[in-house]
Amino acid sequence: SRGLLRRISLYKGDPDAGISPCQPKPPSPSPWQSGTRGTTGIFSSRSWREGKKQATDRPKQARSALLPNLTPSAPPHPGIRGEEEGGRLAMKALILVGGFGTRLRPLTLSFPKPLVDFANKPMILHQIEALKDVGVTEVILAINYRPEVMINFLKDFEDKLGITITCSQETEPLGTAGPLALARDKLVDGSGEPFFVLNSDVISEYPFAELIQFHKSHGGEATIMVTKVDEPSKYGVVVMEDTTGVVERFVEKPKIFVGNKINAGIYLLNPSVLDRIELKPTSIEKEVFPRIAADQKLYAMVLPGFWMDIGQPRDYITGLRLYLDSLRKKSAAKLAAGAHIVGNVLVHDSAKIGEGCLIGPDVAIGPGCVVEDGVRLSRCTVMRGVRIKKHACISNSIIGWHSTVGQWARIENMTILGEDVHVGDEVYSNGGVVLPHKEIKSSILKPEIVM
Repeated sequence: SRGLLRRISLYKGDPDAGISPCQPKPPSPSPWQSGTRGTTGIFSSRSWREGKKQATDRPKQARSALLPNLTPSAPPHPGIRGEEEGGRLAMKALILVGGFGTRLRPLTLSFPKPLVDFANKPMILHQIEALKDVGVTEVILAINYRPEVMINFLKDFEDKLGITITCSQETEPLGTAGPLALARDKLVDGSGEPFFVLNSDVISEYPFAELIQFHKSHGGEATIMVTKVDEPSKYGVVVMEDTTGVVERFVEKPKIFVGNKINAGIYLLNPSVLDRIELKPTSIEKEVFPRIAADQKLYAMVLPGFWMDIGQPRDYITGLRLYLDSLRKKSAAKLAAGAHIVGNVLVHDSAKIGEGCLIGPDVAIGPGCVVEDGVRLSRCTVMRGVRIKKHACISNSIIGWHSTVGQWARIENMTILGEDVHVGDEVYSNGGVVLPHKEIKSSILKPEIVM
């Protein structure tokens, strides 16, 4: 059987995103540490059909390069009802991890999209931490690409987050609703409590407590979060009654204005919604939600604060700006400060920044990075283990793990460097997309893929 059921218990905390001193030092090893390992749960669609489950143990493999330091977190939100487990409130969530992450290549050639760093920790960790804070005790990951990497990563969360994580593995793509049918036995526990469903590449302030309160107040079958956009003609628009939140209909890329609210990819669903979904490739947005809306049991809540789908590079950079703006309002002490800092900048405490640098606005510098003297950084992400040599200039770009940017190099216009890319001295990149493990010795004068 390809169905494996393994589980891990995790203890949660927040990665330390401190501020480095602006003194040049030799690079230090990544502070991300592996924890005690256990087992991870997997359901495959094949084993689900055959009704077989096989318990198994995998070798304990370290993924120390992926795991941030975690510290004890705040207790679950006090206002949420749910099944009690050892004195803790219990809810469940399913995260739609999805497939190949092609829009975020070349970064996803090294890691699955949910494990790509965003603001110095994996994308999916932002969601898991927010779910934990409102009483979620079990997260199911609907996955169909490179599950072994996710599994090994999740092993290292045992004893770090107080939450159980299992994987529901698709042997064929099931869309956005089919994975719910596949994981039905995991989502339904007889308590009748609603469960969360999230798209894995959505970043926001995750107002889950407010969503729970709204869902339980209206008595409907499902609640979706919506966000307002400036150009609704590019999206599927949710037409709703503003005072009650009742969803009337969906309009795909409207030619005339019908509203400016779109699906934000965050849902709270009653278990009865699963009765509407068959185990086959199905779209929850185009097939399931319209049927619930026709029965007047679908409600929408306007998402407060920022929102961004960070599944492609340009939106990733925009999402970083919105995230750092929000962090400034809520936890300004986590941001860097000093004469060399402009605007919102997040610097890991193990990163080293040289003299005469100008950093910001909207920059994230990851663990173990070395930024040498005279470097200029703006609107960019510099991931774990990167070295930026003297007087380099980087803007509107993403620098992948363990890459090097040479002296006086200029990187701009949505250049994306994959893992372990080495850019030579005085090289210019204008929108180059460079696959992992490459050496760039000559300039990239116009946007192109370097294979």
